Amino acid sequence: MTYVYLTIFAIVGAFARYGQTLAVQAAVGTDFPWATLSINVLGCFLMGFLFFLTLERVTISPELRTGILTGGLGAYTTFSTFSVETLNLVEAGEPLKAVLYVGGSVVLCLLGVFLGAYLSRNIGV
Repeated sequence: MTYVYLTIFAIVGAFARYGQTLAVQAAVGTDFPWATLSINVLGCFLMGFLFFLTLERVTISPELRTGILTGGLGAYTTFSTFSVETLNLVEAGEPLKAVLYVGGSVVLCLLGVFLGAYLSRNIGV
């Protein structure tokens, strides 16, 4: 059942991301990545809210929880998962690991995107 929930919520998350991108770009343009920023901020809010709500206050099946958090929000934004993992490190008394995770993620991901872009533009096809 987990895979069914993952699939259903991933579709919903992907559609929501695309729809929000179109709406935000239509409203404010594309000169700044407002759409992605808004998706990441809302996704992080939803992940923080739903992760702890379904862990501490509301009981739902583990399969449904995985579908919502991993499938839905994972397709909507992976930044929310990164943010919850950082919060978990801080709450576990590991602030240095949290800082290293944040710094490493930003630096390594930016290096990855630049390297990927460079290679795609410079490898003869």
